[in-house]
Amino acid sequence: MFVTAIIAAGGRGSRFGGATSKQLIEIAGEPILARSVRAFATHPAVNEVIVALPDEILANPPEYLRASRVRVVAGGARRQDSVANGFAAASTACDVVVIHDAARPFASPGLIQRAIDAAAESGAAVAAVASRDTVKLVVRPAHHERQVRPAHHERQVRPAHHEREEGPLTLSPSKGERLIVKETLPRETIYLAQTPQAFRRDVLRDALALTDDATDEAALAERAGHPVRIVEGETTNIKITTPEDLSLAETILRSADRGLQNTKPARTGRAGTGYDLHRLVEGRPLVLGGVTVPSDRGALGHSDADVVCHAVTDAVLGALALGDIGGHFPDTDPQWKDANSVDLLARAVALVHEQGYEIGNVDVTVILERPKIKDHIEAMRQTLASTLGIDPARVSIKGKTNEGVDAIGRGEAIAAHAVALLRANS
Repeated sequence: MFVTAIIAAGGRGSRFGGATSKQLIEIAGEPILARSVRAFATHPAVNEVIVALPDEILANPPEYLRASRVRVVAGGARRQDSVANGFAAASTACDVVVIHDAARPFASPGLIQRAIDAAAESGAAVAAVASRDTVKLVVRPAHHERQVRPAHHERQVRPAHHEREEGPLTLSPSKGERLIVKETLPRETIYLAQTPQAFRRDVLRDALALTDDATDEAALAERAGHPVRIVEGETTNIKITTPEDLSLAETILRSADRGLQNTKPARTGRAGTGYDLHRLVEGRPLVLGGVTVPSDRGALGHSDADVVCHAVTDAVLGALALGDIGGHFPDTDPQWKDANSVDLLARAVALVHEQGYEIGNVDVTVILERPKIKDHIEAMRQTLASTLGIDPARVSIKGKTNEGVDAIGRGEAIAAHAVALLRANS
């Protein structure tokens, strides 16, 4: 199954305010957009990621939007226009399209997978969380209504619930505005929609063919006559809308960090080493840690020849005493031809979890004469961290040369060494 992810990042974030586009605001030193894109670019079920951007970002996209599997397109005047632009750029091979708000930086791999699986089975799916509060449908009284006065024996005064109404509210009420409860809705029937939202290709095509405004693609799919399935959302999958939301986002990250810090390491941890080397040839992209590095030559291999991911995969498998990357993904098997090495690493990480372990940290040394990789190391760290399921602070990548010695020194090859530390899940 071929899955395309569209990240809707075409808005200007007017409700957020400030001179910087909301997508580029940082949480714990990393842009919101980078976190959202990485969640999909490193997900093993996602084949391509298309990011719809406003013109000012599209003109000079940041480095993390130049990673493998990521493409950028122009955003539109409305959210659905941005999604339509992304859909038009999607591969004709895609079976399922998963759509996500750039302003939701904490979608977990499990949430993404649930949405994809449900859409593949049912046609359309939306992540949502059940309402925990009693829900009131409110209206504004008519502007010209009279103030209710005490009852008088000469005339009857209509009670408030008979007052003429203007209809449901569409905006937050201004301070001091008079509102009236029209109806109390059954809480058990109320779900609060999030993203990701996923659709089979034909369903999304029908939805985007509608020209009327909608707040999300699920609403368009409903109007087009397609049933939309609910999948369990996550309370931490918040949307950054106002500056106040940043404080909540920081709290979520601190809680996650504390969870990692409080995980007791195994009394005897497991360590593994990895090594990979490839010849450099013209006409191949140079992919390192899931990031395409500008170069006139790239590594030659059966897959994408990403020496960083290959070395880390070998280190992880070695720590588990499960052999090496060649034993699990042999170059004699056509299914691994031109495979994305981030996906291969994700499969190795799944084995780590199956064995009851988690990644403690990894350290990688890339040996390459040219080009220099220092400007791309941060994007590599972020990609590896997401794939490994750890904080970027636990990922180290260093670039070295071979001082002109042997094939690497002559610029004919590239190599990488890696060390991975595993620890038991408590």
